[in-house]
Amino acid sequence: MKVFRWGSRALDMFPEDTALHKTYNYEGKVIIIGAGASGLAAAKILQRNNIDYLILEASNRYGGRLKENKTLADFPIDLGAEWIHHLPAVLNRLKGKSGDLVEEETVPYNVPYKFEKAYGSTSYGKIFSWINSSLLRLLFFFRFKFFPEFKFKNSSWFNFLDKNFAEEVKHKIEFNSPVTKINYSEDKVDVITKSGKVYQADKVLVTVSIGILKSDYISFIPDISKEKKDAIESIVFMPGFKLVMKFSEKFYPDIIMCKAKTGEKGYYDMAFKKDAKTHILGLLVQGSSVEDFYCLESEEHIVLKALEELDQIFEGKASKAYTGEYVFEDWGRHEFTQGTWIESFLYDQSIIQALNESLNDKVFFAGEVNDLHHQLGVPGAIVSGYHSIDKLLTSL
Repeated sequence: MKVFRWGSRALDMFPEDTALHKTYNYEGKVIIIGAGASGLAAAKILQRNNIDYLILEASNRYGGRLKENKTLADFPIDLGAEWIHHLPAVLNRLKGKSGDLVEEETVPYNVPYKFEKAYGSTSYGKIFSWINSSLLRLLFFFRFKFFPEFKFKNSSWFNFLDKNFAEEVKHKIEFNSPVTKINYSEDKVDVITKSGKVYQADKVLVTVSIGILKSDYISFIPDISKEKKDAIESIVFMPGFKLVMKFSEKFYPDIIMCKAKTGEKGYYDMAFKKDAKTHILGLLVQGSSVEDFYCLESEEHIVLKALEELDQIFEGKASKAYTGEYVFEDWGRHEFTQGTWIESFLYDQSIIQALNESLNDKVFFAGEVNDLHHQLGVPGAIVSGYHSIDKLLTSL
């Protein structure tokens, strides 16, 4: 079944030849909307083929849902995408290199016997057991056996994107340029930003998050088809955030699983296997559980709520060991993101195809949700960028 072919089990579905392996002779101008993983991957192809292009980025930084913090700990912290839901060899494939030996140092994440202690919680503050070699261990065992995951040991997904993609193309980014309208009714495509500035191109690649498309932040002239609208609306893009807290000691196990009606909620040791001296605990919340936190007045109150939960589990140790230092990244309420991540392999291929349909061969789409090769996460976004820019440059 295709539902079981994603991430590490879909390495053989990675396209043999991507746009990295081709040359293009395109004479027109291309505008890329969004400087996330897929937008930067597409821009890399344009840069290498000396094609005229510009990247319009809504925010003041590139990377999209990849973001890094280097000040809280003695290792770089991924504030966005963090796991490599794949075999490390995919890092070479994304760079157009062959072979399975990668230059990036990675560590296997969910090897079950390394999770020496884990909590299971049915709801806020209610612990049902210490889990050592039990059901949760069995779950991790089968998950790693069939879907092994890894993390960067001394690096981050943002660093990977920065080094291998942004470095070549960041000089072509115009920041603080949120696009609100795309008019493709004439020979040229007009791209209008929130400030009213008009840019013109022969073709446009839209790489904004599905959250932005669902919100109708960008209007299209003429309007997109009902089929495409329905496909966009069918995608569930859950809200969520990542809270990273620093402690003076490690009083917690490697992972704390919490019950969530939809999405997920869990505390986890972000320094796991990183040979770090700092003690960093992350809280990742996605889906229904965010409402317990979004109802609070400020991010400081969100931190206090997290500490309360930990104190009830660990008999007050959290507040005593908390250094007062934290980083909070709220992807669900970010104006230019409006959600967390997508598992596109869960959707029927016809929906993904509809999301990828161009508008009159002038406006094309790419992103994590547009991945046709079941690569999942950042690899899926990058592959989508390659796939869509190839379509854009070869369409009549």
